[in-house]
Amino acid sequence: MALSSDEIERYARHLVLHEVGGPGQNRLKQAKALVIGAGGLGAPLLYYLAAAGVGTIGIVDHDAVSLSNLQRQIIHTTARVGVAKTSSARETMQGLNPHVHVIEHNHRITAENALDIVSGYDIVADGCDNFPTRYLVSDACYLARKTLVSAAVGQFDGQISTFKPHETSPDGTPWPSYRCLMGELPPRGLFPACEEAGVMGALPGILGAMQAMEVIKELLGIGESLAGRLLMYDALASRFYETKLAWNPENPLNGLNPEITSLAEASYIDS
Repeated sequence: MALSSDEIERYARHLVLHEVGGPGQNRLKQAKALVIGAGGLGAPLLYYLAAAGVGTIGIVDHDAVSLSNLQRQIIHTTARVGVAKTSSARETMQGLNPHVHVIEHNHRITAENALDIVSGYDIVADGCDNFPTRYLVSDACYLARKTLVSAAVGQFDGQISTFKPHETSPDGTPWPSYRCLMGELPPRGLFPACEEAGVMGALPGILGAMQAMEVIKELLGIGESLAGRLLMYDALASRFYETKLAWNPENPLNGLNPEITSLAEASYIDS
């Protein structure tokens, strides 16, 4: 698929990179990426994927833009308060890059529709703000054999990792899943939500941009994947920390005796 003259100029700084070039830019053009959430993490993530020329980008979000979002959700504007976040994000993305095709999933992702949605894309990036959805998306990605780039933020800290438990690591064991990191679904209230605890507005911008980088790396097959590693960022200390993630053979998703073989077999309601 040849790049147009406009695309050649638009992606010029990619095209001169040995790791990308014309073939890599075409891979991005033909790729389909799904982003869960058009909020603090999703805003920079979606913007950079559009800027990079990822050809088809799906957005899952059932919410509308509110004034309190705008302190961190930079893909939206004051004039769009009350507008569906998927529509607001699409308008900004296509204003930046008209070559990008944006698909709006303006509804909740549920155990009933997750597999159908996820299966239509090459890679998934999760920027949601609650644990039930993170577990659901992770399980759906495993069952659909899709790589997942997942990030989360607190007040002044964040973390990011890539999960591909449907593939095997160099030592012959599966890569860890999100359930290997978190175990069972945490009870409601254990980790306060953003509206209760607060969050520094620039923080999700950092983690969301990192998600975009990891998605692009996975699509191009370049660099070192974050699979099997958890990268943590402490904004107040200006420090990054990394820890290894190991496959848990007892986890119910991709362990030795899996208990979750369909989304209907797991509960995604926190207690």
